[in-house]
Amino acid sequence: MTEGQIYKIHSDFYYIDDGKHQHECKVREVLKKRKEKILVGDFVEFSNGVIEAIIERKNFLSRPSVANIDQVIIVSALKEPDLNLTQLNRYIALAKYHNIDAILCFNKSDLECGKHTKDKILDIYKPMGYEIIFTSAKEHKGIKEFKKLLNNKTSVLCGSSGAGKSSLINTLDPKLNLRTKRVSEKIGRGTHTTRHCEIIKIDNSLKILDTPGFSNVRFDFILPEDIDLLFTDIALFRNFCKYSNCLHQNEDGCAVLANLDKIDISRYESYLTFINEANEFKNKLKQEGAKTEQTKKMVNKKEIVKISSKKRQLARNNLKQLLYKELENDE
Repeated sequence: MTEGQIYKIHSDFYYIDDGKHQHECKVREVLKKRKEKILVGDFVEFSNGVIEAIIERKNFLSRPSVANIDQVIIVSALKEPDLNLTQLNRYIALAKYHNIDAILCFNKSDLECGKHTKDKILDIYKPMGYEIIFTSAKEHKGIKEFKKLLNNKTSVLCGSSGAGKSSLINTLDPKLNLRTKRVSEKIGRGTHTTRHCEIIKIDNSLKILDTPGFSNVRFDFILPEDIDLLFTDIALFRNFCKYSNCLHQNEDGCAVLANLDKIDISRYESYLTFINEANEFKNKLKQEGAKTEQTKKMVNKKEIVKISSKKRQLARNNLKQLLYKELENDE
């Protein structure tokens, strides 16, 4: 049995790097039955072109779907497309949810965006302890500092389309020649040039997970009362609210509302947006009225596929019909 890391997935094929060679593999049927999803970045055990087991992950991101990463590099464009703080806060909150360190990279610093924009970024995010770097892939500004932050780590680059993720990777290793595309003048945003997740090795000293730009990250998987935990600046005041389930909207005795002058308005507006999305999730749970049934169970310390209640009922009905037929025949 050999161990290796998934560096690319295409259709039903999984491409594995064992440190010396690269392999094209399929998945053992039992893993499919368990519905265990294999992600780029997963370490696996394989033999004869077949993946036998997934090694336990240290962490993962659900959107984009990648595993075993050291840090998230959130790439935003200062201009073309215009800086979108709500979108930036989405990625920051997502990294916070998965307890993964985030670095904020603001690309296209060669474009005229005004000193005010950079100062505002530093004023909002520096007090929260985030590492901030300004780069220009076009003019190779900040690239040395950028590479230093990536050294000896596995990093995932995420951010909106058109921010320049692929361009930044190309500056680290021009031989890669990753596809890039100009921002559309008509819609004012980028189009996807990265079509799939893939681990890219550079100088054997760093690994970058290049991912498609995700603009549809929504907090439709978490309850509203947990959203404030994803905002460092808002969470500072949550324990001082009058009510433990305070959502910091219009409640009496809300410590967050009392300290809004200490929270940037863009952060609070992002929080309210995510609360609305989380409310949709809460309402959906109420409508469903029950938890999703688990697909696996432990029997004699061994994990096996669990038969759904619907299939179990069908099996019981079939058994009853057979018994009735036997009774009829005996008569």
